[in-house]
Amino acid sequence: MPEAQVGIICGSESDLPKMQEAARVLESFGVGYELVVASAHRAPDLVHQWAAGAEARGLKVIIAGAGMAAALPGVVAALTPLPVIGVPLRAGALDGVDALYSIVQMPTGVPVATVAIDGAKNAGYLAVQILAVADPELRERFRAHKRALAEAARAAYERSQAAGRQGV
Repeated sequence: MPEAQVGIICGSESDLPKMQEAARVLESFGVGYELVVASAHRAPDLVHQWAAGAEARGLKVIIAGAGMAAALPGVVAALTPLPVIGVPLRAGALDGVDALYSIVQMPTGVPVATVAIDGAKNAGYLAVQILAVADPELRERFRAHKRALAEAARAAYERSQAAGRQGV
């Protein structure tokens, strides 16, 4: 595994299956990452230690996933100059909407980029795009990914056109 450039943090072990989707995207592009579980509410000292040391460990982007009150992405953003991507996770009575609002409503000067509820895959893709700004080889791999998406969409269009002509 290459040296970690992306940190992935989530508030509880139950969040891991969702957040591992971001890890899989990073792996598919050959981007190294570290993944930790640390709760902003239950173990704020661990979150502080991890986030404050992220830059020194060589991280360049952080993906933070949390549900319900979703304080974790904002707390991490307050502790580091690195870009933070928040992933609101579906949980509790409000099914992730509370987490979405918590993450997107950050105060001025403490931004957190936010993806869809349970959107860890897109957080992974966004982290790759951020890293690709300074890495031409990674940028080309991302371009290839975009071409593959376009080809798949084109193929679906052509299949639908063929089916339409056949009256199916």
